[in-house]
Amino acid sequence: MKHRVVVSEQLPPVASRLADWYEGADLLDSFAVQLPAHHGGDIRAIGHAVFDEAEPWVKLLLSLRDRIVAPIGLRTSGDMRKSRPDRDQIGFFEILAESATEIVVGDDDTHLSFRLSLLIQREGQDGRRLIATTAVKCHNLLGSAYLAVIRPFHRLVIRSRLRRAMTIDLSLQPSRADRV
Repeated sequence: MKHRVVVSEQLPPVASRLADWYEGADLLDSFAVQLPAHHGGDIRAIGHAVFDEAEPWVKLLLSLRDRIVAPIGLRTSGDMRKSRPDRDQIGFFEILAESATEIVVGDDDTHLSFRLSLLIQREGQDGRRLIATTAVKCHNLLGSAYLAVIRPFHRLVIRSRLRRAMTIDLSLQPSRADRV
C-alpha cells in the first residue's frame, strides 16, 4: 500500500535561518511534510530530492518562464546554473547556508531577492518533518509584477516538489560527504 504524502501550510518556523527575512517579505510561506522513517537526516540529500529532478509539468512551466523572462532581461534557470560555477548548488539554486538540519538556497537579482529554506524539525519523540519556507523581497515594479504572476505556480510547485521528494530513495542522492 502506497503511503499518501500530506503537505500542509503552516506558519514560518522561528528557528529558521530565514527568520530575519520574514519582516517586510513580499511573499512568505511555509509548507511541511512528515519525513518518512527511510529518509535519513542528511539535509543535502533531501535538498537534492526536492530540487534536482522536476516533474514534466514543472519542467514545462520552467521552460515557459525562461522563454518569457529572457527577452525582458531577467535571468533564466540556465543563466542561474552557469552564473556561479565555483559555488555550491542544488538544482540551479546557489547554496547560501547549510547546517546539519537546514539548507538555504537563494538568489539576488535586480528585480527581487529570494531565499528558500529546507529545515528538518523534530516532532514528538520519534517524528520529524521537513519545512520548506520561501521568502521573497521585491526591489522594483518588475519584481512585484513577476511575483504576482508566479505566486500561484510557486505554491503548486513547492507542494509537488515536497510530495515527490518524500517518495525518492535518498540513498541515490548526493550527500554532505559527496561535496568534497
